[in-house]
Amino acid sequence: MTWFRAGSSVARLAIRRSLTQSGSYAARKRIFPAEGRYFHTTVFKSKAQSAPVPRAVPLSRLTDSFLDGTSSVYLEELQRAWEDDPNSVDESWDNFFRNFVGQAATSPGISGQTIQESMRLLLLVRAYQVYGHMKAKIDPLGLEKRETPDDLDPAFYGFSEADLDREFFLGVWRMSGFLSENRPVQTLRSILTRLEQAYCGNIGYEYMHIADRERCNWLRDKIETPTPTQYNRERREVILDRLIWSTQFENFLATKWTAAKRFGLEGGETLIPGMKEMFDRSADLGVESIVIGMSHRGRLNVLGNVVRKPLRQIFSEFSGGTKPVDEVGLYTGTGDVKYHLGTSYDRPTRGGKRIHLSLVANPSHLEAVDPVVIGKTRAKQYYSNDVDRTKNMGILIHGDGSFAGQGVVYETLHLSGLPNYTTGGTIHIVVNNQVAFTTDPQAGRSSQYCTDVAKALNAPIFHVNGDDVEAVVHACELAAEWRQTFHSDVVVDIVCYRRFGHNEIDEPSFTQPKMYKIIRNHPSSLAIYQKKLLESGQATKEDIDRIQSKVTTILNEEFLASKDYVPQRRDWLSAYWAGFKSPEQLSRIRNTGVKPEILKNVGKAITTLPETFKPHRAVKKIFADRYKMIETGEGVDWAVAEALAFATLLVEGNHVRLSGQDVERGTFSHRHSVVHDQETGERYCPLDHVMMNQNEEMFTVSNSSLSEFGVLGFELGYSMENPNSLVLWEAQFGDFSNGAQVIFDQFLSSGEAKWLRQTGLVVLLPHGYDGQGPEHSSARLERFLQMSDDNPFVIPEMEPTLRNQIQTCNMQIVNVTTPANYFHVLRRQLHREFRKPLIVMSPKNLLRHKDCKSNLSEFDDVQGHPGFDKQGTRFKRLIKDQNDHSDLEEGIRRLVLCSGKVYYELDEKRKSVDGKDVAICRVEQLCPFPYDLIQRELKRYPNAERYY
Repeated sequence: MTWFRAGSSVARLAIRRSLTQSGSYAARKRIFPAEGRYFHTTVFKSKAQSAPVPRAVPLSRLTDSFLDGTSSVYLEELQRAWEDDPNSVDESWDNFFRNFVGQAATSPGISGQTIQESMRLLLLVRAYQVYGHMKAKIDPLGLEKRETPDDLDPAFYGFSEADLDREFFLGVWRMSGFLSENRPVQTLRSILTRLEQAYCGNIGYEYMHIADRERCNWLRDKIETPTPTQYNRERREVILDRLIWSTQFENFLATKWTAAKRFGLEGGETLIPGMKEMFDRSADLGVESIVIGMSHRGRLNVLGNVVRKPLRQIFSEFSGGTKPVDEVGLYTGTGDVKYHLGTSYDRPTRGGKRIHLSLVANPSHLEAVDPVVIGKTRAKQYYSNDVDRTKNMGILIHGDGSFAGQGVVYETLHLSGLPNYTTGGTIHIVVNNQVAFTTDPQAGRSSQYCTDVAKALNAPIFHVNGDDVEAVVHACELAAEWRQTFHSDVVVDIVCYRRFGHNEIDEPSFTQPKMYKIIRNHPSSLAIYQKKLLESGQATKEDIDRIQSKVTTILNEEFLASKDYVPQRRDWLSAYWAGFKSPEQLSRIRNTGVKPEILKNVGKAITTLPETFKPHRAVKKIFADRYKMIETGEGVDWAVAEALAFATLLVEGNHVRLSGQDVERGTFSHRHSVVHDQETGERYCPLDHVMMNQNEEMFTVSNSSLSEFGVLGFELGYSMENPNSLVLWEAQFGDFSNGAQVIFDQFLSSGEAKWLRQTGLVVLLPHGYDGQGPEHSSARLERFLQMSDDNPFVIPEMEPTLRNQIQTCNMQIVNVTTPANYFHVLRRQLHREFRKPLIVMSPKNLLRHKDCKSNLSEFDDVQGHPGFDKQGTRFKRLIKDQNDHSDLEEGIRRLVLCSGKVYYELDEKRKSVDGKDVAICRVEQLCPFPYDLIQRELKRYPNAERYY
């Protein structure tokens, strides 16, 4: 379909040149009266005031499967050649001329129609398909003044009012539902009427930017129907019921809590029936689970009316609520504002099915939840074996200002087609208030529509008038059908308004006086729909009163019940999380060592390449060295320790996923988890072959797009779905984490306290001054320590059987110095009864350091081996001095506590000066701080000076 857009400007000039040969071209902002209402933007004045003579349109504008060439001469020569010998032209041209000439011969009424007229008519139809949305009535307030493009004016193509009742043959091109088999001939008037109905009503369709012809034709079949979409009486009663619920819910909250912030949906109430119909249609098409992400506007309405959070619970939270019941393990958290909380529910659909809905909790950072939702959806698809990605779907509800202005929107859209990030399409709904807080659209975006960024993905965009509930429903149903048919993103832009200010106590007339003067006198979408149904006889006043009375009664009953509502055990644990501990419950510490025979077996699997595989010679040597490490059990380096952690977790049935920029090879050429055949380019991932018949997605390693915010958010959402997965994100350099700071601030460091959602996400942050200078010198450890809620002034209970320090802290921050300790800290993520985010200050310098090696015996669970102490084999929060000091060393004059790679520099210096009276201890876990182990070391060296 790009042929039309590519030649549009050239063709427009050519048409004007040809038409002005017999008259003057004048653009006028008026519409032809009565019968000429289709001629809306331009008229032509000839010297004799006669209708313009049709002129040739350059065929460079008409390139299609059956149209090619640059001039009418070429087309006429093709026709003459075809008349002489039909086999001398392409089959598509044969069909074209056969249809046109044959139909014209049997239809005397159109004997005067020329091929050039057919081409001009085709251009007019194409113009409606491309630009019809510019004329559509999508603004309920009528504030936006848009000039209709010249391309939609029949006069632009040489047609006059006298042509309106002429009959034209339509068989020369495909016109979807407009052309029935028994009506190949239609008047220009009827053609224009149908085009206006299809493209210039209360829905504006943008889809001609989509390059795929099949997809465009599918949409044309849905849009260019013989008659406009009509709902029967039963459907309209359902839509009315849902619109009444949406409207009266907001009115009820406004009446009961007049001064409360609720970011109501007044002005956009049609969102609720639109979403419900979308879910019903999705369920009919095979969707079983939907993950929803949205900001605050209308969130309470969606919670109550779409996701079915109990109304009494919502009302109780508005009234301040009551204290939770005293129940062991009740997970209360710190709480958050009502319009940030999430919930989940199995909702029955109109078609008799059930669909699981989950609304993800999110902060006020508007679009930050977008990649989280997509990641969670992808995880659902993995765990439900939804390989076609048709059973689990993500839906994102945006604001117009944030959709255009927030970069994470594009980062999320950009993930939609990437192999290890795609979810089979996301439905984006924009609640377009036409004002962002106090900012007008012209100050908030540089393009015409707030949704223009989605065109980069070839996503169809449906702009719909928010006052027309049936149009909203139709657009939402069409979006669901598109997603299930083509498994790609689609956008529904509900152009509505905000009846009140940004919040209910805000005064919007300070900044938008003209808009709010109109809004004060503008009827609600419910009033408009009720009037339509009453006038058409589709509903009676008694029907409407009955529904309204039912809704009012239920709202009042739920309000009364909210006064005695007692919060029950929180729903933060899904089925996968059953049995996991809250911070109020003590979780026992587990060993993370692995049986030696398992280490050997998986070690050989991850260090062996197929015999026929031809790796780079340097990679071949690396794998040979790794195989030797496993064979001898000595000199295990950082990369092998990591691979062993992944492999042993896989053998235990866990899912492992690692993503980030350049993680397959590793930024510092150390990982080589995916190797490439130097002759064929074939890829091979050893960790995909740890077990027989291993699921190809069980271990996933993937280079990501050049995004931090979007990709980290995706992996966070992925990790929240199932605790039995090790999900890791690695920054290319540690300081790049600042590009995702919102995710760290709003989700990773505070999500459990605010929204009762645990995550075991691992963040790997390479750092160090190793030749990179100030640009890539630090992962900013201090930022993460500042985000920690570990109290620096209170030493918590440290007795091993009572210690829950790690559970009450919001995240873990480690700076490990040995491959074995790295192995254990990764395995520890899954070998306990709760989940915490883990920040790893992963060193660049130690990846190949000659002393940063571990023996395989430090990885196993054999008593007496190095690394095995009286608690077993596990991650060491602190590594004591390696000189076999006793429990009391009075001869040590200096105790140095350090962290990270500086240990090796200190140890080298100590050896060079023979400093046997200096002890060096490594603090491997900085948060939560190992007070008990530090105290142990301080007691071990009573006479030592202390350096930190």
